[in-house]
Amino acid sequence: MSFSAKPFLKNILIACVLLTPVAAIATPQPVEALAMTGTPLYPTNFTHFSYTNPDAPKGGILKLGTTGTYDSLNPFIIRGQPPFGLGSGTMSLVYESLMTRGWDEPFTLYGLIAQTVEVADDRSSIIFNLNPAAHFSDGTPITAEDVLFSYETLRDKGRLNHRTYYKKVAVAEKLGPLRVKFTFKPDNKGVIDREMPLIMGLMPVIPKHDWANRDFNQTSLRAPVGSGPYKVSAIDVGRSITYERDPKWWAQTLPAMRGLYNFNKIRIDYYRDDSVSLQAFKAGQYDLRRESDPTKWATAYDFPAAHENRVRLEELGHHRTEPAYGFIFNTRRSPFTDPALRAALEYSFEFNWVNKNLFHGMYKRIDSFFPNSELAAPPLPEGEERDILEKYRGQIPDSVFTDPLTPPEAPDEESFRTELLTAKNMLKEAGYEVVNDQLIGTDGKPVMFEIMLSDPIEEKVALNWAHSLRRLGITATIHTVDSAQYQSRLAGFDFDVTLNKWFNSLSPGNEQMYFWGSAAADQKGSRNYAGVKDPVVDDLAAAIPNARTRADLVAATHALDRVLMSGHYMLPLYYQGADDIASWTSLHHPDKMSLYGNVLEAWWGQ
Repeated sequence: MSFSAKPFLKNILIACVLLTPVAAIATPQPVEALAMTGTPLYPTNFTHFSYTNPDAPKGGILKLGTTGTYDSLNPFIIRGQPPFGLGSGTMSLVYESLMTRGWDEPFTLYGLIAQTVEVADDRSSIIFNLNPAAHFSDGTPITAEDVLFSYETLRDKGRLNHRTYYKKVAVAEKLGPLRVKFTFKPDNKGVIDREMPLIMGLMPVIPKHDWANRDFNQTSLRAPVGSGPYKVSAIDVGRSITYERDPKWWAQTLPAMRGLYNFNKIRIDYYRDDSVSLQAFKAGQYDLRRESDPTKWATAYDFPAAHENRVRLEELGHHRTEPAYGFIFNTRRSPFTDPALRAALEYSFEFNWVNKNLFHGMYKRIDSFFPNSELAAPPLPEGEERDILEKYRGQIPDSVFTDPLTPPEAPDEESFRTELLTAKNMLKEAGYEVVNDQLIGTDGKPVMFEIMLSDPIEEKVALNWAHSLRRLGITATIHTVDSAQYQSRLAGFDFDVTLNKWFNSLSPGNEQMYFWGSAAADQKGSRNYAGVKDPVVDDLAAAIPNARTRADLVAATHALDRVLMSGHYMLPLYYQGADDIASWTSLHHPDKMSLYGNVLEAWWGQ
């Protein structure tokens, strides 16, 4: 009897496969905190954040002042202007999210309404296990139904950021009364957005029962039902709002909440303009003021209460990323299509004179698109960043590897004349020439452009720069437009140069493609104001949100920063690196500031 060996061996192999245990797919384990990269700073048994005082006394009233007005108590829709303290971001007093941020880390969330989470290794899904103790201010328990209602409502009727991100959810499902799972859609390249689990963790939870018979998409002055530490107790529409601490706030003993929200009442008064607001602060009508104007900080706080130590003036340092602020060149238009011209113009701004004479020496020169943070590229590339950049040799300037990222800072007029001479030589080498005191480009046309501004306060800086440009033979006219026209022209990229800024966090992500990506350069309304179109920038920006470790993210961001700076897409201006805060001495704050700086929720009264 004969037989074929092949079918026999095939059957043996099949049997072995069937009998061999299949490697178990790792099941996500419940965790109490979630970091964008790496591991959370605080262990599972931590008692409080380091920038809070867990023994801070409760009581008293905090009075704050702000400018503007409000006309709605619904902070989640496009319509209306909500009051300070009612949103789901900074100083959120009424509504809570599934998780809360730890401000000692770039981007880490800790349990709040969600007691624990289970996250797939590839970040394709997240399960939120709700805290059984969580309830709204009317005593109604928070359930999976409220979470799904919040998701669906904000996805369909919420603000643009909610609609944009929540549409990345493929499936939202209730796994139990206190258990919800979100599964995410891959993009057209099959890539999952690794930020989505954290973005869902920051989703505010709104009560389904309270909105059952009301139109969510309408403004309202009805006192909201939330689950946070405060309830709205009084409103004077457009003039003031008062929040009162909820004695039955369910989360007050959680480690992530200890030492926060210490006042019994918080009152916010609205003022017509900032000058009136400043005088009200001096008169003791409110307790704390963050000053954003360096001139006012240097000159306007010389009053009796400050001399008598009843008001303290503090510069509270921080390590969050400052805005990348500068004169932005529109590279879609001549003459800014020429990188040689853009590079030369870096020598045309007299930073030290402007800083000393206009801003009392309070600023530092921007040398990065991520200033004041670990994300700012060092003077020269090294380590992992250099390895990344080596892959693009021949596609990026050789100077990226050899020239430090340090914009010129002439300490005096003589040094600035030297910098202008450097700019003239660079322009001459690039084919420009001066004829009758006018710089002529390689196309034979005079170099002239308009600087579009949105605020008259910006004119003094623009005028100084325009004066320096005349010394190079360049004519720059300044045009300040109203806010509506400015936004329209900015969205349509209808400008030569504008004074504006990019805001980056310590955990940059997908927004980098919106800031710098080639596709965004042609997308009206995007924040690629400069019109950057560079495949290397596209690669580096896309790599950032896919970084799995903090070291990889920092290295990729350094590389992106360096390539952007070498492209000379803006004339970098200045930043401060501290928060100027004036407060009456009846208030106190912890000695330690967070990574992001001052956390107002951690203050307390006498």
